Amino acid sequence: MTAPATPASSPATAGERPGVRMARSRRNAELSLLLLAMALVAAYGAMVEAKVLDTVTPGFWVPAATLTAVFLGMHLVIRFLAPFADPALLPAVALLNGLGVGFLRRLDLAKAAPEERADLAIFAGIGGRQLAWTLISVVLAAGLLALMRDHRSISRYAYTLGLAGIVLVMLPAVLPASISEINGAKLWVRIGSFSIQPGEFAKLALLVFFAYYLVRKREVLSLASHRFLGIDFPRGRDLGPVLVVWAISLLVLVFEKDLGTSLLYFGMFVATVYIATERVSWLLIGLVLFFGGAYLAYVLGDAVGGPFANFYLRAQIWLDPFAQPYDEGYQLVQGLLALGSGGLFGAGPGGGQPLLLPEVQNDFIFAGIGEEIGLFGLSALLVIYLLIVERGLRAALAVRDSFGKLLAGGLAFTLALQVFVIVGGISKLIPLTGQTTPFLSAGGSSLMANWLLIAVLLRVSDAGRRPVDGAGGKVTRPSGPPEQLHGAPTEVIKP
Repeated sequence: MTAPATPASSPATAGERPGVRMARSRRNAELSLLLLAMALVAAYGAMVEAKVLDTVTPGFWVPAATLTAVFLGMHLVIRFLAPFADPALLPAVALLNGLGVGFLRRLDLAKAAPEERADLAIFAGIGGRQLAWTLISVVLAAGLLALMRDHRSISRYAYTLGLAGIVLVMLPAVLPASISEINGAKLWVRIGSFSIQPGEFAKLALLVFFAYYLVRKREVLSLASHRFLGIDFPRGRDLGPVLVVWAISLLVLVFEKDLGTSLLYFGMFVATVYIATERVSWLLIGLVLFFGGAYLAYVLGDAVGGPFANFYLRAQIWLDPFAQPYDEGYQLVQGLLALGSGGLFGAGPGGGQPLLLPEVQNDFIFAGIGEEIGLFGLSALLVIYLLIVERGLRAALAVRDSFGKLLAGGLAFTLALQVFVIVGGISKLIPLTGQTTPFLSAGGSSLMANWLLIAVLLRVSDAGRRPVDGAGGKVTRPSGPPEQLHGAPTEVIKP
């Protein structure tokens, strides 16, 4: 009995592996999600104009169309340079970025004279600058994807990036307050009208170094010397790296006067150690060290003052912002009132009073948006952030080398921690910090750094989702063999 012939159009004879075809089809899903996100941004712009201007101008779609063109360019770059990357990352980030530009333009409309609002140029005001920064940031992200064809290649420069990260972290602390201090926190470098926040780029450089270092030291850091309450604790002599980073984070807390930045640096290191060792004890040690150091700084601020005074004042405002609601506690009180007045559904896009919030375009943009979209809208934004973090962690699980796992996991956690720090400060969960809300707040430093973070996640995701040959389990990669790279050795998984 003769077996039936295989049809010429079957996958077995089509000249293309099923896994490759399935992976490539995800770019179409990315395109569909991206167009849906931009449609939501355009709808948001129309609702803002309808509320602020009492009409929808014929050009309401121009900012959204400009953003669509920029993000479609990024989509094409991903399609050609990272065809197997996660399809949800770009649309989610584009939606947040687009809503941020839309809300900043809404602030420009509110600030403009009534007779000038309808003719406000697309690149005018804060919203226009953010639109320009978006273009620059996306170009930088695309350039990083083009230069970094294999994420392990950046491990060659781990020590250089680590040194650069420390310099960037400490630079604002050693500069005069007239150049580096804004609203009590020394996080900036200002020269004339130009300003940059070095710490935004430092976190990326330090994460590369942390991932490279911990890949080589994870076996030592995983060793246990004592067991207490069912938890294995490390040896005392292995605490050196954690104590060094803890000391640096306290220096940031004291001399840069910002709890959020200090927590961000120390938290991302402890989280990376946990990912590398899978020891819960490192999380407990990190929490005890950080909160113990913060409490010590608070006590010294009360007793001694000096460099500890600013942190003590911020803690006092956090404990009782309504004690001086028109003085030190004014910003936090206004933020809480904005969130409260928004209720469940909000006043609608363009219906709130965001100009009453100090620094609404930066630190308090989450509260300003929350007044207009309510608790449900803010919950939706947090879900989008959660989706980006989840996709980053999924990329860390899927990639086959240890360096990539630590790098992607650390980047995803850093983004989550930054959102927690700013939302926690606005909602009075923790003392108020000077962190920006990723992709929403105005400012080029934060936007460029976070788009670079997304580019690295896209590259790691592309490596993790790249199909494996069925014969020998060899991973198809665009660059040379792993032994020529100084990153972690590739752990090839048989299908």
